[in-house]
Amino acid sequence: MDFVESIKMATTTLTANRLRSVLTMLGMIIGNASVVAMIGIGEGAQRFASAQFESLGPNVLFITAGNDRARNRTNVLPKTLVLQDAEAIASQVPTVAHVAPQLQNQVPVVYRNQNKPTLVIGTTELFPIVRDYDVAQGRFITAQDVQRGNSVAVVGSDLATNLFGTTNPIGQQLRIKNITFRVVGLLKPKGAFLGNNQDDVIFVPISTMADRIIGRTSPFGTEVTFISVSAQDESKMAAAKTQITNLLRLRHKIVAEDDFTVRSQDEALNIIGAVTGALTIMLVAIAGISLIVGGIGIMNIMLVSVTERTQEIGLRKAIGATQSDILVQFLIESIILSAAGGILGIVIGAGTVFLVGALTPLQTSVSVPAIALAFSVSGGIGVFFGVVPAQRASRLDPIVALRSA
Repeated sequence: MDFVESIKMATTTLTANRLRSVLTMLGMIIGNASVVAMIGIGEGAQRFASAQFESLGPNVLFITAGNDRARNRTNVLPKTLVLQDAEAIASQVPTVAHVAPQLQNQVPVVYRNQNKPTLVIGTTELFPIVRDYDVAQGRFITAQDVQRGNSVAVVGSDLATNLFGTTNPIGQQLRIKNITFRVVGLLKPKGAFLGNNQDDVIFVPISTMADRIIGRTSPFGTEVTFISVSAQDESKMAAAKTQITNLLRLRHKIVAEDDFTVRSQDEALNIIGAVTGALTIMLVAIAGISLIVGGIGIMNIMLVSVTERTQEIGLRKAIGATQSDILVQFLIESIILSAAGGILGIVIGAGTVFLVGALTPLQTSVSVPAIALAFSVSGGIGVFFGVVPAQRASRLDPIVALRSA
């Protein structure tokens, strides 16, 4: 029998039972839609995380107190990371371009009758360079402000809107722990980083933060929350990390495990990428189960179809149809069901990806390899689960088939 004629016959048979055909394809539709959507959303999450880390600044290393093992054991971190460590890194590590120590805490900020808990960050004049912040109005903290411990503040765009409304914040006065600060700068919007609003912050000189807001908390000097370091270029990131680690181990007189952690953007991004990748694989595997269930559904319906069409099979064999003709006929029907379900599922999955991208910050896109994978798996399942019903139909004895009619 002509192959094109077999396709026409299979299409006619399936369209004659539209509802049953659609219900049979449902498992394939759900499975393919889930695979395409999960891969697209997972890749979007990875791109979103990458963009978030890039917003922290170029070629940045982050030095924090304590190590991962200590954090797992207790939430109390050592107070050994101090401002003098940042100064030593800036002067003694040749691969480092700029260093910006930070001392931060959530503190109520008062302006007139408003009292708003806000993240107050004490830092130096190099912070905008290291962390890629831009000043919209006024100026940032200067070296002179840090040296003199001036009561000046630079506010983020969201905080300025919440506190001052449409009033120009430059020159306004606000209070932090009953200390009056004069606003000297307004930052351009920075956006959120992993759920933390980088525009709802206020910056003050680190000396003022240590002496008048938080107080001296470390016997080793002026404690800092963490130190941001920018390497001279991307090729020197590994060398900068090694040199910083060696310097801090010498300064802290460490002979066992470190009391600090040096981590690059890439390392943090790799951790998040591994987590999102694992979740994506898990979700795709779960979605793949529905593909198998859909394949089993196709096989069941095709077996029922063989039983219902015994007379047709007998008649076709009586007028000269071969076993291979019958085998191909039922295989084509199975493949059409699975392929049509796969196409509909891909369309629905792609639509879901675009919808998630439109409604969320995730930078989603439809993955061509995911579409190819889903479609090829659909076709493969159609062949695999269609073989048994097709073989059963092709082996029917035409005399027995006609007699049972």
